[in-house]
Amino acid sequence: MNRIDVPIAQLSFTQKLDLMEMLWADMVVNEKNLDSPAWHGTILSDREAALNTGKVTVSNWEEAKERIKKNIS
Repeated sequence: MNRIDVPIAQLSFTQKLDLMEMLWADMVVNEKNLDSPAWHGTILSDREAALNTGKVTVSNWEEAKERIKKNIS
C-alpha cells in the first residue's frame, strides 16, 4: 500500500476534524479486525487492581464535571 501524504498543517481546524471523523467512520466498520496493543490490557489491569484495592474511586459524569470545575477555578 502506498503512503498518502496529506498537508495536515495546511488544513483548517474544521477540515482536520472532518478528516478524523472520516477516518474513524471507516475504521470502525472493521473494528473486529483492530487489535488493541498489549499495553492497553496492562493499563486496564492496573486500573482495575487500583479500583479493587481502593486506591482510586469512581464517580458519575456530573460529579466528575463539578470536581473538574472546582479544580480549574
